[in-house]
Amino acid sequence: MADPKGFLTHGRELPARRPVDVRIRDWKEVYQDFPKAALTKQASRCMDCGIPFCHNGCPLGNLIPEWNDLVYRDDWREAIERLHATNNFPEFTGRLCPAPCEAACVLGINSDPVAIKRVEVEIIDRAFDEGWVTPQIPTARTGRKVAVVGSGPAGLAAAQQLTRAGHDVVVFERADRVGGLLRYGIPEFKMEKRHIDRRLAQMRAEGTEFRTGVNVGVDITAAQLRERFDAVVLAGGATRWRDLPVTGRDLKGVYQAMEYLPLANQVQEGDRTTSQIDANGKHVVVIGGGDTGADCIGTAIRQGAASVTQLEIMPQPPAERPGSQPWPTFPILFKMESAHEELAEGGGDRVYAVSTTEFVGDAGGNVRALRLVEVEGPANGFKPVPGTEREIPADLVTLSMGFVGPEKAGLLEELAESADGEFFDARGNVARDRGYQTSVEGVFVAGDMGRGQSLIVWAIAEGRSAAAAVDRHLTGQSALPVAIPPTARPLV
Repeated sequence: MADPKGFLTHGRELPARRPVDVRIRDWKEVYQDFPKAALTKQASRCMDCGIPFCHNGCPLGNLIPEWNDLVYRDDWREAIERLHATNNFPEFTGRLCPAPCEAACVLGINSDPVAIKRVEVEIIDRAFDEGWVTPQIPTARTGRKVAVVGSGPAGLAAAQQLTRAGHDVVVFERADRVGGLLRYGIPEFKMEKRHIDRRLAQMRAEGTEFRTGVNVGVDITAAQLRERFDAVVLAGGATRWRDLPVTGRDLKGVYQAMEYLPLANQVQEGDRTTSQIDANGKHVVVIGGGDTGADCIGTAIRQGAASVTQLEIMPQPPAERPGSQPWPTFPILFKMESAHEELAEGGGDRVYAVSTTEFVGDAGGNVRALRLVEVEGPANGFKPVPGTEREIPADLVTLSMGFVGPEKAGLLEELAESADGEFFDARGNVARDRGYQTSVEGVFVAGDMGRGQSLIVWAIAEGRSAAAAVDRHLTGQSALPVAIPPTARPLV
């Protein structure tokens, strides 16, 4: 145990965010450096519980008490070894995961939980700075070839594990750069893309091959892929977005979030000088109160929007854990992310319990306003409240309402035709057995494509687990971590 009294003598502390008026002028990450002494105190708050429920909250099974203790004892080299033992990419999860481990922290029953994410990201950042993150090149090659379709967190985790097991792995990505949603769905201010690039350098040195600009199912058929490779891992995510089919949806200026965000990221990558969808000087409305909606807010503010309003159909969540969401489940709470802080300081608004009824256009076919109504719910559906209809200005609208499953046209439809059994489950995701294999021999699925829209930690966990299943399928045994059942459900 790090410090028997740490959780009694030290409160929870996180690094400060850079001042709003400073950070909205650039696209760098929002947090300031965290002093080592402060981090040591945070690590010391870990109670080393007899039953560490943080393990249960984390799909990766991160050895959280162990590396908290190692950080407290200043043994950073061993800390990164324990962290990497379960997590291929802590630099991603430490920045992007909503931390179900913290929601399950025993200290959180009656106090503020341990700042697990912050300790995690400080460990991996120091490891990169010290040169401790080096290629793990396999000592022997199996001669087996594996194709991984998709380069998001699930695909990257599967690819790295399979490469280290000695297989020849090729990752196919239809975009022009590797990373999936990590690359083009996450704004630079939330995670600078240098974190992806330095991890990809390690993976390339280990032997993983990446082929970008290849749309599997179009540029290469499923049959060709199966013919050329001994196994295939589907990790294309759940990229079919939820739409809002109301009057005026076809007006110019109404876009899906994943039409808007990638363009801004391409500007930061240097691939564009300006975004084709720019919020500069416009009244922006973001429909959807989740993380993607917050990403749209921060992006619009940095582009110089005249105003930003966020709409959410659900009522405002409570600030503290409600009785209906007891520990150690993941509670739905009111959050003040960095983008929300920027919104508030800029005079913007977060509006809850409202539903959009119409997009109003001008003579040129451009959206100029949005009509909404307050609703009661969600019990028994969302019912409009009479007399609450109103109109707000809107020159640019982004739909950030989540995803409804994988895209089926092309690759998945072709595989479904050759399947020996049901290829899709009742929710429209790709069905798989307990070994992550689909009803097509030698074809496996990991992450959101089989699970549905979920968390980055589940994507990495499933990528690692699917890799173990593929390795066992190809060689008859596997030294990779034992797979978690794909039917497992998170506490979130």
